[in-house]
Amino acid sequence: MKKIKDIQPEISIGLVGHVDHGKTSLLEQLSGQWTDTHSEELKRGITIRLGYANASIYHCKKCKQYTTKEKCEKCGTKPEFQRMVSFVDAPGHETLMATMLSGAAIMDAAILLVAANEVCPQPQTKEHLMALEIINVKNIIIVQNKIDLVTKEQALKNYNEIQKFIKGTFAEKALIIPISAQRGINIDLLIEAIQEEFKTPERDSKKDSLFFVARSFDVNKPGSKITDLKGGVLGGSLKQGILKVGDKIEIKPGLKIEDSKKTKWKPIATEVIGLMSGSINLEQANPGGSTAILTNLDPSIVKSDNLTGNVVGLVGKTPEVYYELKLKPNLLKRVVGSKSELEVDPIKRSESLMLNVNSSVTVGVVNELSKNIITAALKIPVCANKEDRVTISRFIGSRWRLIGYANIEG
Repeated sequence: MKKIKDIQPEISIGLVGHVDHGKTSLLEQLSGQWTDTHSEELKRGITIRLGYANASIYHCKKCKQYTTKEKCEKCGTKPEFQRMVSFVDAPGHETLMATMLSGAAIMDAAILLVAANEVCPQPQTKEHLMALEIINVKNIIIVQNKIDLVTKEQALKNYNEIQKFIKGTFAEKALIIPISAQRGINIDLLIEAIQEEFKTPERDSKKDSLFFVARSFDVNKPGSKITDLKGGVLGGSLKQGILKVGDKIEIKPGLKIEDSKKTKWKPIATEVIGLMSGSINLEQANPGGSTAILTNLDPSIVKSDNLTGNVVGLVGKTPEVYYELKLKPNLLKRVVGSKSELEVDPIKRSESLMLNVNSSVTVGVVNELSKNIITAALKIPVCANKEDRVTISRFIGSRWRLIGYANIEG
């Protein structure tokens, strides 16, 4: 049996789908945590920033039932621990697609929620499914939520709509599980499906460490004494390699520096003074679930997600920083996420595009255009490997809409 200090999440599972289809409520059922804690989220009742929560999966041999509770709800006995997983709660609102795409970069698998009391598919249901395919998160389970709000006939009608929606897509054979997140109906069946369908990927711990920053925090309370201040915290996921307490790390692109000639970004060097997953302190972080890196950085540098989109690795072993990207676009036939079916026009010179690379988001202005290649000058540089996939969105109406993806050519 693993010691508590050695237990950490093995896999990151995204919760995605249209706004108000129950992602945060489901996460509370699975983890016991309500992840909408930002003041604006509480006021508006929607997820705005990425939310994270860990959950341990247990199996009761007596009842043959899976649970995330330390005691079996049916027989009251102590179930057997299987593994720990991380959940990433992505916003479903159409104005927050960039945040969803950033979250998808750290997902190994995904749960797509569809509300049984609405017609399927809704605009962001389509957009999120396409985004998962583009970023190559193709291991998914579909959850038909809110079955407590509809009749049996309405639930079956919605179920058939879901099947029609996914036909011909990579999700055609995905499990569809009807649940009620609010009332806890069929949550045990969903946990069983997660355990059976979402296998822990093989990781290469010998590769150079590569950590994607999805959140950054100042954890100090207002009025804290200077002597009691704690350094900044980086939240995200280790995609490959390992990180240990005491490692010397660099954060890239880093800090924005203004001088009289031009704006540039300077990598930040610091030390890992602690590692955590949820409330568990780690001596070593392995690839997989959500992790927090504790540093001795000035809290003002990391506050309010200032370092979101950065990449962390050992000093001298991080990817290249790009101030412009040469891309080979693959455009979709139709714009994803809009209510009307719009065809995707070719990319134009001087056009501004939203580009998502791993957990970073930037705007690129197209300054060169050839038959199959575009070159875009970036408003904010990105740290990336050439094999990383870039998603492309265009400003249509009053929203950024997903129109394709690209590979980095140089």
